[in-house]
Parts: sequence; structure tokens; C-alpha cells
Amino acid sequence: MNLKSLLLAGGALLSGTAASAGGYQVTLAGQKNNGMGGVGVGLSLDQAAMFYNPGALTMAKERGVQVGVNATIARQAFRSQYGGPQRELKNNVVTPFNLYAGFTSEDRKFAAGIAVYTPFGNKVEYADGWEGRYSLTGIDLKSVYVQPTVSYAITDRLSVGAGVVILAYGAVNLQKDIPVEGAPGSGPAHVELDGKATTKIGFNGGIYYRPSDKISVGASYRSKIDAQVEGGDVKFSNVPTTLGSRFTANEFDATLPLPATYSLGVGITPNEKLTIGVDVNYVEWSAYKTLQFDFRGNNGAGGLVSTSGQVGGSNISVSRREYKDAVTLRLGGQYQLTSGLTVRGGASYDFSPVKDGFVTPETPDADRLGLTLGASYKFGKFGVDLSGQFVDLKKRTQTEADLVANNTADRVAGTYKTRVLIPGIGLNYTF
Repeated sequence: MNLKSLLLAGGALLSGTAASAGGYQVTLAGQKNNGMGGVGVGLSLDQAAMFYNPGALTMAKERGVQVGVNATIARQAFRSQYGGPQRELKNNVVTPFNLYAGFTSEDRKFAAGIAVYTPFGNKVEYADGWEGRYSLTGIDLKSVYVQPTVSYAITDRLSVGAGVVILAYGAVNLQKDIPVEGAPGSGPAHVELDGKATTKIGFNGGIYYRPSDKISVGASYRSKIDAQVEGGDVKFSNVPTTLGSRFTANEFDATLPLPATYSLGVGITPNEKLTIGVDVNYVEWSAYKTLQFDFRGNNGAGGLVSTSGQVGGSNISVSRREYKDAVTLRLGGQYQLTSGLTVRGGASYDFSPVKDGFVTPETPDADRLGLTLGASYKFGKFGVDLSGQFVDLKKRTQTEADLVANNTADRVAGTYKTRVLIPGIGLNYTF
């Protein structure tokens, strides 16, 4: 049995719980935005504009520093096509965070800032003995992005901005069982892939325009980045000595595209207390056609036909993904109840980029509905932001016939159902 079946887990390489967006994209970058369905492209709420639309940074009312953290709590269930008990994830909580510091010139024409956030990260562990254990038993993913940003107000109603997006840290740990029995009573053999991503650089840019005091519009673009793991560790355990020659790989390389995103947004302010936002995000997921692992050593194919068509050991494996471009629709609003208290609400609908027959256990993606609530309270120059999200993914089923027809037998036939709860809190200081 080769490592090709582990490739499905690589689809989450430096990826997220997909709590707020399709595929392996996560958008939990701003605490106020989180409470408003994730809108932000056509608004200038605060320093989180560096992520949503850097062109709006100059138009933010106040300079400041803010920090936030979220907890993604997922409940995911799986039932095999062939029956048996329902399998559920072990309980894990992931805590993506964000940090922003923005500064504006005295004449309000120029703004600059720095953003640190974690747009990709996840931890998944399936129950012992589940039907897909030869495809995946667990994933632990971490990433940190750093983004220096500048923004300039061409007029008092038109501004532009850009940021350098740096993948400063990324790490991935993928594990699965191998259908080879180890020592008597010890269970199957096991493999673990562990690696760190090389530093990569991309960019984002945006434009923000207020045609009137009650309407604002924005557009932004975030470039594609190829996340690369080079020289990751491969560790086999519980492999019988007699089969050791079939499992000699000790390092791997892999590349995952983090796709480009185009966004449009409109902000409506009927009065000074009410703000409404509408966003549309278009993600070029079609860049993700295949995932290839290159191994240093034999990846375990010994005696079987490898992906290269040769008999014996193999040092390369390829898994089909065939993602399609997808759209996310977002709607949100906020209302200032008192001088210190603001409340928020919103919703989003995300169309999955994953085609039928290509669903994987690490991101059993489906069209999803998100509902959000939030509130802020301001104490002079200090403020607290609270947010909560509930994300419901449609039930997703794929059959063995689907897998065979699509040449995706490296994953599992059955039905997935996922729900995610995401509480969040942020602190901010304005000056």
C-alpha cells in the first residue's frame, strides 16, 4: 500500500477548518467583521481593513491597535456507505488570532500599518478504528501571515492601498494507518508526515470610494501564493521488519496553491447609527488541479503499480483535486445602541469548490450557511469586541462508484455532516 491515500490529507496543507469559507480558506481576520457575516470590503470599520480592503485603511475614523482570538469548535460526523456506527471527530479547539496596528498622518491623507493573522490552521483527529483510517487519522496545521500595509487618500472620498502578504510561518503534520499488520496485537502500521513551509510572498490591494455620505463601495484583490514544504520528515512505525524495504522514504516535498481572491463590497449608512454591508468574494479555486508528493526514498509502493506506472518502489504520488472557482455571498450590519454599545448581525452563503466524488476527510466541504452575531463596548479609548458564528454545512455524500469513476479511490465513500461554532473576542485601543 503506497502513500497515495495520504495525499487527500495534503489537501489541507497549511489549510483551515474552512469555518468561514469554502475549500480550505478561513476568513476570521477581524472581530467586528466576524459579527457581521464577514463583510468588510466596502466598509472602513477599523484597522482590519488591511485584510479586507487596504484601500479603506486611510478612511478608518481612528488610529489604533487591536488584537483578537477565535475558537473554532467543529462537530463532524461520518457514516460509511456500507453501514456501521456513525463516526465523529475527537474534540479539538483551534484558536486563530489577529493583530493590527494602524497609523494615520495628521492630514488624514496617508496611513500605514502592520497586520498579523492566521488564515490557515486546523486540528482534526478521527475516532480510533474509523473506516477512513487508511486515508487519514489526524491533521495538525498552523500558519502565521505578516502583512505590512500602506494606504493613500487621493481625495476625501477616494483612497487606495496595498499590502505585502508574507507567509512567515507554516507547519503541517499528517497521519494515517497503513493496511499492513505490525507485531501481533499491535494493530496496523502507521505513517506520519511532518514539515514546515518555506517563506513565501504575495500581495493584496484595494480601492475604496464614497460617492455620497450614505454609500461606500470597495474592491480588493489578494494574490495566489504557492505554499511549499521542502524536506519534510516521513516517519513509519510498526512496520514489520520483513517489509522494511518497501517503506524507506524519510523526506518529502509538496506544494499547495493558496488561490487568488477577488472581492467587491458595498456599504450603506442610512443614518449615523446604522451601517449595512454586502460583499461578494470570487476565489480562483480552479488553480488546484492536483496535489503531488515527491519522496526521498521508497514511499511504500513496493510490489504494487505506482502512480508512475512502474512496478516496485515509487518516489512520487499524485492525487486529483479538480477544484472549481467558487463564490461567497455576505450580508451584515451594525447598530449603535448607545454611545458605548454597538450590536451586530449577519449571514453568509458559501458555494463549495469541491466537486462530487472529490470530497476528502480533512475538509469534507459542502455548500454552507453561516449566521453571525456580535457586539462591542467602548470605554473611552479602550474597547471590547465580541463575536459568534454558527456554520452549517450541507450533508455531503459520495459513493464508491463516484470514487472509481473519478479515479479518486484514495478517499472514503460515505456521508459527511459538519457544523462549526466560533466564539471570538477582541480588544482594541484607539488614539
